Parts: sequence; structure tokens; C-alpha cells
Amino acid sequence: MAPAALDPLGYSDRDGLALESISDDIDAVNVLRADLRRERDMLDESEFDAEKDKSQFRQYEAACDRVKDFYREQHEKQTVAYNLKARNEFKFKTRAEMSIWQAMEKLNTLIDESDPDTSLSQIEHLLQAAEAIRRDGKPRWMQLTGLIHDLGKLLFFYGAEGQWDVVGDTFPVGCAFDKRIIYPETFRGNPDSSHEIYGTKNGIYQPGCGLDNMMLSWGHDEYLYHIVKHQSTLPQEALAMIRYHSFYPWHTGGAYTEFMDEHDHVMLAAVRAFNPYDLYSKSDDVPSLEELKVCTALS
Repeated sequence: MAPAALDPLGYSDRDGLALESISDDIDAVNVLRADLRRERDMLDESEFDAEKDKSQFRQYEAACDRVKDFYREQHEKQTVAYNLKARNEFKFKTRAEMSIWQAMEKLNTLIDESDPDTSLSQIEHLLQAAEAIRRDGKPRWMQLTGLIHDLGKLLFFYGAEGQWDVVGDTFPVGCAFDKRIIYPETFRGNPDSSHEIYGTKNGIYQPGCGLDNMMLSWGHDEYLYHIVKHQSTLPQEALAMIRYHSFYPWHTGGAYTEFMDEHDHVMLAAVRAFNPYDLYSKSDDVPSLEELKVCTALS
């Protein structure tokens, strides 16, 4: 079972608006590049976004100072020591217990009112992602994955040290930080970058070891992955979509491929098939939460 308790440390007064602002800014600088030609049920190219002008998504070179400051802090603090600590606390520290709908409604407090592109809350983003997957005829388990993929952001309210260990692009720790990670120069402030082992190309890993055996930077992806892995019957592709959807250096930049095993190549195709629904599903057409709750109760 996942750690469970009702806000024992008083994190309920965290500023959700600030988190959503950072999260949306990070999303805005990520641009997906994928060319998928696979079977219809999951890996065919997405259709819902065919008419969207993806060039309108901002490039990280032109990102605002808030994004750059965020990544500087994240890159300096995501160390092996911190990640070992976070995983240990995940196993033994209690947080909160709630249903999926309660979790989504909690995320509804995360609204960026300063974003000129969208006023959507996290819950609306989850509903839109799931609905876009449904409209494209993807399997039900993938629709569910779209619905829950960002629920790990609840970590912000229940034990996170800041925003840097909740949102943002993810990357392995314990080996050299690849230059294809966003703002690679900001890793200079991370003590692991000059470590005699962690700072080397392979670090604590071996080529071909498989991504399942690597420690990715702690955040909402990794947190939810470990929960769903032990508390659901979702397929391996869904687990990969949850764990790796922010691992842009890998699924978009082509980094860390030397550590992949045969299983990872299959999972990479799944993650690339999922990402358009995460990035490009935001629109003014917002599904009704109440209507969907009723449909869920009747199904």
C-alpha cells in the first residue's frame, strides 16, 4: 500500500497557484517531435491535434526567467543523496488517502490565473487528455492513464521540499548529466556533477542495464509510477507513460539510449504515442467534471 495519512505536516496551505504557474510554464517549453507508424490501438499517430500549429509552443531558449530559475534550482538539488532520501521516505512516510476523483478535485486548486494561453486547472487538463485519447479510439487503459498521469503532483501538498522535486523534465541521477537535458549548464551547482563516480558517463550503471534499474530525478512522475506499479493492474505501457512522460532528454532528445534494454525500446514507442495527448490536448472545449463523474458511476 502507498503511504497514507491526512496532511500530518500541514502542507495543505501550500500555494497551489504558484505550482501550477511553474508547471504550465514548463509544459510550454516542451515541444514534441515524434514520427510514429504503429498499430491502430495505441501507437498510431494522434489525430486530435492534426490541425494544431505546434510551432506556437515556446522553445526553452526563449523561456521566461521563472522557468530558468526553476531548472537551476532543480538541477542543483536533484542529487543521488536526495533521491535516496526521497525514496526511503516514500516507503515509510505517510501522506494522504483519497479516491481518484478526490485527488483530481484536490488538483483543481492548482490554477494559473496569470497564464495568457490558458486558464485551465490541472483537473481540466487531465479530463482533456483522457477525452482526446478516447476520441482517437485508444484502449480504455490508455484513457485511464491520461486521466491520472499527473496525479503525482499531489506530492506538492504532502511532503515536497519545493517545486523542484515535483514538476519539470526528469533525468537520471548517479551518472553524468547529459547535454540534451534542458539548461545543462545549470548542473554546475550540483555536487554530483564533479563526483568521482556519479560524474562519469556510466556512473553507478552499466550500458544495457535497462531504465527500470536507473534512478530518475524525483518528482510527480516517479512518485505516481511507484504507487500505480503496486496498486493497479495497468499494463507496462501505462506505467512507462506515467514514469517517462517528462523524460524529454530520452524520448525526444535521444539521450541515455546506451542504458536501454529490449523492453525499453517497446516502452519508448508507447511513451511517444502518449505524449501528444499530454502536450496538445489543452483547448477551450473543457469536458464537464460532473457529467463524467455520473458516467463513471453508471459504467
